[in-house]
Amino acid sequence: MQISNRQLFLNHVAQVAPKTMALEITKASGVYLSDTGGKSYIDFISGISVSNVGHCHPNVVKAIRKQSETFMHLMVYGEYVQAPQIDLAKAITDLLPKNLDSVFYTNSGTEATEGALKLAKRVTGKTELICFRDSYHGSSHGALSVMGNEEFKQAFRPLLPDVRILEYNSIDDVNKYITSRTAAVILEPVQSETGYTVASNEFLQAIRKKCDETGAMLILDEIQNGFGRSGTFFAFEQTGVVPDILLLAKGMGGGLPIGCFISSRERMNEFTHSPVLGNINTFGGNAVCCAASLACLETIQTENLIKDIDSKSELIRSLLVHPAIKNIKGKGFMLSLDFDDTDLNFQIIDACVKNGLIVDWFLFNTQSMRIAPPLIITEAEIKMACGIIMDSIDEVLNSKK
Repeated sequence: MQISNRQLFLNHVAQVAPKTMALEITKASGVYLSDTGGKSYIDFISGISVSNVGHCHPNVVKAIRKQSETFMHLMVYGEYVQAPQIDLAKAITDLLPKNLDSVFYTNSGTEATEGALKLAKRVTGKTELICFRDSYHGSSHGALSVMGNEEFKQAFRPLLPDVRILEYNSIDDVNKYITSRTAAVILEPVQSETGYTVASNEFLQAIRKKCDETGAMLILDEIQNGFGRSGTFFAFEQTGVVPDILLLAKGMGGGLPIGCFISSRERMNEFTHSPVLGNINTFGGNAVCCAASLACLETIQTENLIKDIDSKSELIRSLLVHPAIKNIKGKGFMLSLDFDDTDLNFQIIDACVKNGLIVDWFLFNTQSMRIAPPLIITEAEIKMACGIIMDSIDEVLNSKK
């Protein structure tokens, strides 16, 4: 008897939860996914904020094909001069303030977090790291150490010492706890796993002021916020605050795995000595991934995909009005629908998937539904997606009567 792909998946691909969606997708294009039965789904979460220009965008596919036929992996990070790395770094830094002119490529957002924490310790000579309640910066040991949720950390201790967790949006905590002992403060301008909690400008400005006073480095994690999702290319552009280190990944790659942390060339040079090779990896800045990322960046620019994010975000809010929806929060294409309880949220999510719409929940907020569509989504597709959500809510509530 032939074993199905689903069973092979369960048998041989390591699982991270007792139950997964286990959809078997055979094709993805634009905002749509198709399964083995030919059923179509609107991807309303972009593979968790990854597919900002949609799936298999022709510009990205063309760049991948061209680069893969030229060269792929050549040598470990930083040893060879590679045009795809150079072109992408120049394109990104051209969009950033002058103090963010040096890009260190990584394979993922988690790895970008790790490198940034090391850089902050190396530059400042200090050890204390400050993060915030329900922050999420990745799952490796260093990134996990600055995660602001104990439930996800406790099974893996001991973690990094000298980490302090503050309350998000608390200026009092900022003024009290950021001191001359602090190496770095790390946070997301919009928290990605709380149900998209937005930092106030006053809060971020207070952190910037305390970092300047104490010599601490400000690390802004835009791994989910960046590449247009917040309504500007980078979320910090809306705040009046510039970080010392910026983290990018997810939507950066056009669907391929890539991340980076960005700081000044002077700071990055600390990795060149005492010890040499102070931070290194094998596949960071892979040529094909860089080519895909540059195509993604240029597509966002040339197709002016950011221009309508705010108006489309408001359209989503206007269409999702229902007594069961207690609140909608977030920014741009990072929106959270709040329901009364976890069971209701999960039932509605399941109904949405059954009805052809991919939505999800949040690690630290299981009562809320994640909405994070590709930037290319049209108003007609938004109306269709929101209609599925509204119908799914009614379907679940009617089944309880």
